[in-house]
Amino acid sequence: MPTINLITKISAHKQIVFDHSRNIDIHQQSASKSKEKAIVGVTSGLINLNETVTWRGKHFGFYLTHKSRITAMNLHDYFVDEMERGKFKSFKHEHFFEEENGITIMKDKLQYETPFGIFGSLFDFLFLKKHLTNFLLERNKILKEVSEKQF
Repeated sequence: MPTINLITKISAHKQIVFDHSRNIDIHQQSASKSKEKAIVGVTSGLINLNETVTWRGKHFGFYLTHKSRITAMNLHDYFVDEMERGKFKSFKHEHFFEEENGITIMKDKLQYETPFGIFGSLFDFLFLKKHLTNFLLERNKILKEVSEKQF
């Protein structure tokens, strides 16, 4: 199963970073290149445990929808969003937050599976993993900017 692990250091308290990480409006800002919008479920503000959001965005030239649910949450330390409906065979994004001396260390662990057997694996190898990594890097860049402005 492909896995993407990222670490981002943010000069802000983890409560701020945690809340910004589950803020639908900030996610839409960070995903503006793909025109991603929340269209069903929680469509603005903070998403919480057991709540869902359905995203619609343009990826690889196609408008796609992706429904996620927050399946686990330990306030200010950890939360998980998992796909309920979408183009992946499976999709699980774990978010971890630690604070050291006013610096938040945010860790992303994204695990996913593509459908379509060998064709899905080839698409992942050639395009998808890089696309998802860049998508998360842009998201984390915006989270860092917004969080550090507030701090």
